[in-house]
Amino acid sequence: MSDREERFTSFLKTITGPDEAARRLAEERQAALAKPPGSLGKLEEISIRLAGITGKVKNSLKKKRIIALCADNGVVEEGVSSSPVSVTAAQAVNMTRHKTGMSSIAAAFGCEIQVVDVGIKCDYDCPLVLNRSIAKGTKNLHKEPAMTREQALTALLTGIELAQQAKEEGVDVIGVGEMGIGNTTTSSLVLMALTGISVEQATGRGGGLTDAAFAVKKRIISESLALHKPDPKDVVDVLSKVGGFDIAAMCGVFLGAAACRIPVVIDGFISVAAALAAKSLCPLSAEYMFPSHASFEPGYSEAIKQLGLTPWLQLGMRLGEGSGCPIAFAVMDAACAAMNDMALFGEESEIDDSYLAEIRGKDSFSV
Repeated sequence: MSDREERFTSFLKTITGPDEAARRLAEERQAALAKPPGSLGKLEEISIRLAGITGKVKNSLKKKRIIALCADNGVVEEGVSSSPVSVTAAQAVNMTRHKTGMSSIAAAFGCEIQVVDVGIKCDYDCPLVLNRSIAKGTKNLHKEPAMTREQALTALLTGIELAQQAKEEGVDVIGVGEMGIGNTTTSSLVLMALTGISVEQATGRGGGLTDAAFAVKKRIISESLALHKPDPKDVVDVLSKVGGFDIAAMCGVFLGAAACRIPVVIDGFISVAAALAAKSLCPLSAEYMFPSHASFEPGYSEAIKQLGLTPWLQLGMRLGEGSGCPIAFAVMDAACAAMNDMALFGEESEIDDSYLAEIRGKDSFSV
């Protein structure tokens, strides 16, 4: 076992489950808030889950950060994307200027953005992009493994370190985004390898493809999976053979957030594939994950189901980048506000809650 493998294996053992005592106290406070039981739906569930993560019944998510992992994928040589590889570098730079979809929304919501190069191929000049490059893009996975096992471990450990940095800098919630031409192809491959679903169930048109190009994309995915036969019980094997530096690093962020007990938000298809890889490595990590929007990509629904989560937002979004995260942060803020500031039955609200006795414990208001 290499030093990196040993470090990574040891790290996974540090992830523990939620604080059940804090969860129970949060449930008790929710039951005492001056409202019909279950009437705030998912907001109640969110506030209770947050209590289990932080150990506090009342929470405030003041410092929000979206970590965007950026990398290129050698498989684009096979014509699986409608965009040129140069777009990855250009959009990474544009993120730092708040000129992309995600970064413009994040700026409007007052969220921090950390743009990280873990494998951008083209040169660029922007000191605001954090350089954690592992290589100038992955290999063409249609011909050879996307990366070595050591490179996959490096990407995972990089993501973990980014989450640890966020913890040290007082970040209260993380969103996981990306930028990488060709990464819907790698995400489909990772999802298929981990779940066994078909190429039709896992694959969409990404940034937009003609019918002919879409057929090529599905053929390349099927042939690549058959070539490499990644071991679904060995997530590092899956990531190294058919993944990308961005997905592996994103997986590391999810794992690092869990170890640091920071709530972490899933964005769209690429993000959910990385989240599922994290859960496959450590099931407890899913306890720290929160959904945002339902991605338009077909594989998203299977991945989010495997995570045991339901997306909060139905907005028809398929941009990626982390664009759903700042909107999800606002939903989480709403959950915290209700938990923290609503009056309780009794003297605080001057409401006698005895009229609710017959419906408590029933599903009248559940979602």
